[in-house]
Amino acid sequence: MLFHSVDFAIFLPIVFIVYWYVIGNSLKAQNLFLVLASLLFYGWWDSRFLSLLLFSTVIDYGIGLLMGRCTTQRMRQFLLCVSLTVNLGVLAFFKYCNFFISSFNDAFSLFGQELRIDSLNIILPVGISFYTFQTLSYTIDVYRRKLEPTRDLIAFAAFVSFFPQLVAGPIERATHLLPQFYSKRTFDYHLAADGMRQILWGLFKKMVIADNCAAHANTIFDGYTEFSGSTLLLGAFFFSVQIYCDFSGYSDIAVGTSRLFGFDLMQNFAFPYFSRDVAEFWRRWHISLSTWFRDYIYIPMGGNRGKLYYRIRNTLVVFLLSGLWHGANWTFIAWGALNALYFLPLLLRNKNRLHLDTVAHGRLLPSLQELLSIASTFSMVLLAWIFFRATSLQQAISMLGSIFSSSLFTVPRFPGERKEITLVMIGVLFLVEWIGREEKYAIEKIGLAWPRPARWCAYYALMFTIVLLAGQDQQFIYFQF
Repeated sequence: MLFHSVDFAIFLPIVFIVYWYVIGNSLKAQNLFLVLASLLFYGWWDSRFLSLLLFSTVIDYGIGLLMGRCTTQRMRQFLLCVSLTVNLGVLAFFKYCNFFISSFNDAFSLFGQELRIDSLNIILPVGISFYTFQTLSYTIDVYRRKLEPTRDLIAFAAFVSFFPQLVAGPIERATHLLPQFYSKRTFDYHLAADGMRQILWGLFKKMVIADNCAAHANTIFDGYTEFSGSTLLLGAFFFSVQIYCDFSGYSDIAVGTSRLFGFDLMQNFAFPYFSRDVAEFWRRWHISLSTWFRDYIYIPMGGNRGKLYYRIRNTLVVFLLSGLWHGANWTFIAWGALNALYFLPLLLRNKNRLHLDTVAHGRLLPSLQELLSIASTFSMVLLAWIFFRATSLQQAISMLGSIFSSSLFTVPRFPGERKEITLVMIGVLFLVEWIGREEKYAIEKIGLAWPRPARWCAYYALMFTIVLLAGQDQQFIYFQF
């Protein structure tokens, strides 16, 4: 069930009404209803995968209980290993099995040996990478004694399956989201209204910006051998805007929807394309995943402490794992490696935490230096996205070769329809996001001080824009991860 589908437009109001006005304020009944609604939401794609979700829920709930009863550290370590092995084993089978088979065959062919191991007919369960990391946060934090194991199976099942963020995040920590299922929730109009504003902005980013950019990016990437370097660079720009608006749009809808039910989810994007260096970009892009890797892999490995070799190793491991998390293809690993190369000079010069504030804080316009830093950072990120979007390393390298050639200085061809309106809407997007860059989402505070008629006119204008200018329906990109 897609957030921008008619199915979800029917599903959400029904769940909202039953949750607040039929069930009432019974905490257990609310949690149980959320579990049932979430299972329906997830099973809408393929009910066969509900068993995996329930399996992960029961396994980690049981391991948490056993950890709470353990008297020895060795037994706690064993239980944590069981959780890691089971969860990551299931993830590896469904997501990486065919990748490893293909890589194994290719490795033998390099030595002149033909090894034909057939790929398996495996369907990737939607959202498996997200809810696997979410349940692992629970068992790891219980092991670290940062969280008491829960005895409430319904609350834990609601935490794992909570439908607003189930299939594409944010990847919530158990320490943040799970306790919210223990607390009594009452309807808050202002919180719900704020959630609706964020949903509206997320739908605009997804349907008007991302889906229209997708049409142009797909045309250029699919026919990359026919276009000049300038056109390929334009295609990379469209994909850069597409993936940001697609994924941050999903996150906006997820966070906004959660507010309708009285929950607070973490901010997943903080205007990353206004970053002044790559380190700042990674603090602002897919925050729930980057902080997960930081807290559960990077810091336990030693972080940026110790000898130079270990600092480089830790950084490379995290970025390569981040690339591999995104997909079973060497292009994602190359994308992670390239971002590591961007990041390492900042880390080694102790400049990776240079920009912790918002750019041009308290000012309308950035300085010339800030503007140049933003432009150079965006350019580096844009080139890395080519590896992310390409179907093979050969395609990515070929496109970069054309971009860094004399054809870069030719007039780009702009295939497809609605090109002018797409560029105008991208300009509107960046203007609004710049104005609202100090908030949690772009239109959080914009218009709140206006008279009510003017404010509602702005909301209706945004809704009509979505209806009139929505691009061809595209599945959310991160559903494949």
